[in-house]
Amino acid sequence: MAEFSSQTMRRPYSKLFAAFFSGLLVTTAGLYLGQYVSPVYMMPLTIAEIGMIVMMMFVRKRQSVGYMLMYTFMFISGLTLFSVISYYVNLIGATVVLEAFTVTTVSFGAIAVYTMVSKRDFTFLGGFLFLGLIALLAVGLFSIFIPFSSMTMMVYSGMGILIFIGYTLFDFSRLTVHGFTDQDIPMIVVSIYLDFINLFLYILQFIGIGSKN
Repeated sequence: MAEFSSQTMRRPYSKLFAAFFSGLLVTTAGLYLGQYVSPVYMMPLTIAEIGMIVMMMFVRKRQSVGYMLMYTFMFISGLTLFSVISYYVNLIGATVVLEAFTVTTVSFGAIAVYTMVSKRDFTFLGGFLFLGLIALLAVGLFSIFIPFSSMTMMVYSGMGILIFIGYTLFDFSRLTVHGFTDQDIPMIVVSIYLDFINLFLYILQFIGIGSKN
């Protein structure tokens, strides 16, 4: 997770949420255009996403560059999401995918509102969440080469759901308790976007594995 700037902290929430929702519109455009992108380009695009996150950590003090990278990242994310969502639409149906998206949106929104209203400090979760994220990545990598049972993968998906619920608490708590500046907004938007998208994908994975049993 990126550190916020060292300047005097304030909370420009209107700018933050305007950037977040405009970014979601860009992602939606990418999702629509993803149907025209050949699957052969998905891996290079995914690598490009990771590269842009790393770049944003180094240029976060340059707002114009940060916003450009933020919108580009969210557009490419939409392109790569198309193949994933198409897979689950074919597996469990468009209605169930929409229901999973609704559950994710309501849960994410409820967690965000609770954290911001209660002003409880959940930043102590950072270390545990980072270790959990590393474990998720390691298991996901092993699963490419070593097939796991459906029960193991359901537990894995459940862990992913819990970890990104935790990251949602962590990120919104950090905003509310410690504040942020205009310069931090592009990186913050990407962080909470990743919380939302990963929560949605792990919920989809959990439902998809359950549908096979």
